[in-house]
Amino acid sequence: MILRFGLLRKPINLTVFIGSSYMDIEESIETIEAGYEFLLAYAAQGRPASDETDGPGPHARPTIQNMVDAMAMIVESFSASEDDFEQLIANDCSKASVALTFLLNQQKIGSEVVDNLNASIHLRAVLTDLFLYSEALRPLATEEVSGVMAYDAMKK
Repeated sequence: MILRFGLLRKPINLTVFIGSSYMDIEESIETIEAGYEFLLAYAAQGRPASDETDGPGPHARPTIQNMVDAMAMIVESFSASEDDFEQLIANDCSKASVALTFLLNQQKIGSEVVDNLNASIHLRAVLTDLFLYSEALRPLATEEVSGVMAYDAMKK
């Protein structure tokens, strides 16, 4: 446990066994964030809906599956947590996973449906939660940023 801002916190590099492999929290966060970036680019390509067995890759289905797996790991890690925010993250990941799984169950995936997924409030909630969580648990970079002057509005 880490003492941060007067609260005990778990380190961000928790590792959990999922299915047949190990994944840690930080890896899961990166998988979800990178997956969302990929889906934004995929949606912008204007690809017609297809079963993804033909045509040029990369295809959305593997990325979406990786995001579902990463969210499942986070749910497993955080659902029993005593930390209210970690429970919120688990709940948001559960909801977003439903939307991702719904898309995986469709015969064809194209840019338009991926664009609608990207706009989902559930997926955006997960991203916002994870941005906040990962930034809050990382050490402040005050020592690493030497020579940077902060603006003080009270000084003239």
